[in-house]
Amino acid sequence: MTSEKYYAGFDAGTQSVKVVICNEAMECVASASLPTTLYYPNPGWVEMDVDEYLNLTLQCLKSCADQMKDKGLCVENIQSIMGDGIICGIAGVDADGNAITPYINYLDSRTEADVRKINEMNLDIWGKETGNAEANCMFPAMFARWFLENSQEFKEKGAKFIHNAPYVLAHLAGLSAKDMFIDWGAMSGWGLGYDVYKKEWSKEQLDILGIDPGYMPRILKPWDIVGHLTEAMAEKTGLPEGIPVCAGAGDTMQSMIGSGILEAGHAVDVAGTCSMFCVSTDGIVPGLSRKGSGLIFNSGTLPNTYFYWGFIRTGGLALRWFKDNVCHQEADGDYYQQLSEAASKVPVGSNGVLFLPYLTGGMGEIANASGCFLNMTLDTDQSVLWRAVLEAIGYDYMEITDIYREAGADLSRVAITEGGSRDDLWNQMKSDMLGSKVITLKNAGGAVVTNCLFGAYAVNEVEDIRERLEGYLEIKKNYVPEAANTEKYRQLYEIQKRLVKQNMGNIFDILEQLRNKI
Repeated sequence: MTSEKYYAGFDAGTQSVKVVICNEAMECVASASLPTTLYYPNPGWVEMDVDEYLNLTLQCLKSCADQMKDKGLCVENIQSIMGDGIICGIAGVDADGNAITPYINYLDSRTEADVRKINEMNLDIWGKETGNAEANCMFPAMFARWFLENSQEFKEKGAKFIHNAPYVLAHLAGLSAKDMFIDWGAMSGWGLGYDVYKKEWSKEQLDILGIDPGYMPRILKPWDIVGHLTEAMAEKTGLPEGIPVCAGAGDTMQSMIGSGILEAGHAVDVAGTCSMFCVSTDGIVPGLSRKGSGLIFNSGTLPNTYFYWGFIRTGGLALRWFKDNVCHQEADGDYYQQLSEAASKVPVGSNGVLFLPYLTGGMGEIANASGCFLNMTLDTDQSVLWRAVLEAIGYDYMEITDIYREAGADLSRVAITEGGSRDDLWNQMKSDMLGSKVITLKNAGGAVVTNCLFGAYAVNEVEDIRERLEGYLEIKKNYVPEAANTEKYRQLYEIQKRLVKQNMGNIFDILEQLRNKI
């Protein structure tokens, strides 16, 4: 048996739970992943189950433990468990810390009417204390209001609101509701209700929102130790009892760090299920925190780090939908590459075919938008449709990056991480559409490997976390924009923007009526 030390990390994402075990060099020695389940009980509603997250994490940890044993590696040398999860999503728990509500996340739009109500108050405190000038349907603060108003179970037994990764970590450590927690980065995922600089809940904001501060979890540093793996959880995972369990972090925060974004002035595209475009700053930037920008402001995992992100609600989810539901290739993860290989032969603009990617609804003035293909002919085939889907998501990227650039952000180089970074066509298209140099990273493990590194830091096996992070990543590939394509995409984007924002409003109203009659 080797005496090398190991660190366990997990990512509780929208599409799956991923677990890895890394050695001291942050090389993966075991990994496992299992898909999650999304439920759609009503139009615009998207629900999940935090207990499914817990069970999938336990199964993946058990698989990793078995892999280590098969390789002759000593599971007793695992030093810590650190996880990340979705920053915009919560469930309610009872006094024992067990879920009594569904888990609602950023894909859900049931709070639309309540969001309008909050924004009609036109208060400055939101932007001043959080950097987010307006409420948004994806904010956990709005989900909490919904639970308090509509969940009889929470009204009777509710003790705390909790994110998905802290729920898993708390159960690994055997904690009840009174000890529930959230790290200071994931805290800012609430959107409203806290002071982003002080790293604490804002009583004034919570009073306005009608949320009792007693429902809020305590705020910790991501690397704080919240407890140790219990005997019961040790039996389920095959890991030794007593492993330190960390407070965890937000997925977006960890993905940014995993992309080498450690200081202000850098940009990263987190190309996962929910495509996010992030730019790091020194703090609140008035031009980006203005009402109507559509950007979200958060604090990072590391002290005194901040960033804005623009959110493509159905980015990666639209790609998965096309592969699984249209192409019927749900079991074939490599089918994305086949699609892109064929689509690389389709010219810029997809022969005039346009896809509107609003499969879970739109936002703002097109909140009732739906997904659809436009302008198809008998020549339209699967490869054209796939390229149109990619371009549709790219147009949403262009809208976001225009806002950043107007505020003076430097987007000359963009790092791409997560699953989307593996697609050469998609990376080159983004470079062309954004007019930016794009890089991918050789040893980017994304959020989950970053978690292992922070787990090592938590148990004092890493002395200087910034220094270790800075020396970790190397550039894998560069993509340079082709000027002719950039110009053409700008023209196409202007047409697409006019069509969606000016001409489609009445059509979306009619389509909504059709949906409601079925």
